Amino acid sequence: MERYLIISVSSTIFSGGGENEAGWKFLRHQTEERVKMLLPKFQYHEPSTIDEVCQIMAEFKERACPLAGGTDLLVKMKNKIISPDNVVSLGRIEKLTDVDHSGDRLTIGACRTVAQIAQSGRIRDGFNALKIGAGSLGSPLIRNLATIGGNILTARPAADLPPPLMAYGARVILRKSSGERSVSLDDFFRGPGLTLLFPDEILTEIVMEKPPPNSGAGYIKLGLRKAQEISLVNVAVFVSLDGQGNTIKTARVVLGAVAPVPMRATSAEHVLIGEKPGESLFIKAAETAAGESKPIDDFRGSAQYRRDMVKVLTLRALNMAYKEART
Repeated sequence: MERYLIISVSSTIFSGGGENEAGWKFLRHQTEERVKMLLPKFQYHEPSTIDEVCQIMAEFKERACPLAGGTDLLVKMKNKIISPDNVVSLGRIEKLTDVDHSGDRLTIGACRTVAQIAQSGRIRDGFNALKIGAGSLGSPLIRNLATIGGNILTARPAADLPPPLMAYGARVILRKSSGERSVSLDDFFRGPGLTLLFPDEILTEIVMEKPPPNSGAGYIKLGLRKAQEISLVNVAVFVSLDGQGNTIKTARVVLGAVAPVPMRATSAEHVLIGEKPGESLFIKAAETAAGESKPIDDFRGSAQYRRDMVKVLTLRALNMAYKEART
């Protein structure tokens, strides 16, 4: 089935010599701008099972793009950044929106919307940093459409969900017609807009082990505005304590928007592991994380400012995680 975007342009009657010419120039400009936003011609597929999706992707590979929320794909198509011959809707596949809390894992379908994650009581109880990240993404309208899988696959360095997911040790399940594979999210990103996903694969699930007792996590972001803002810096932290709460057993510190991909601050983690939690330790770890970051200068902020903010946000996220681990 071929799909087009059709627009109508209403003409305006102008009178008077110069006004008539100016009026038609204005109308022509408006028409040209609207035409620029037309979706290109494509073949539309609406499979009802994951197997059908995999078959379509195996057939068309680079010439096909899956469509979930569309908040990124449709914008790129309208702006002529990409022009796939085939668009494969995932909207009819209920399994891709499932959440499974059974056993010792949390499994989230790739088409679960960000709003559903932000509003989930079950996710809040065990994975609160992920809930916070989802609640800070875009506007309510965007959150109602955007999906967790889409936020991962766009591979933006400043995306809100990868840092908390990585802090929880998330893995992604990639499926194709010949089978599936599991990849740690730590290794999934290869650069801005680049991932390990092959052209004939789709992301079906995100899997996380349920955190152990005496553990906690925190997520915090900094932007130029309070809403609908791309992060200047975002930080997620996870810590688990020993049974007495005297020593940090596990630590993950994840930095976003300060490197080509979301990155683990491994040196900062080593500062924390095996030590007694406290403000002086957290300051040292935050300083180490700032030194590990790789920010750049751009019109939104300097590299030095971002590096300074890594220290501030890491310290705050560590305190958030420690507070949760003690409750």
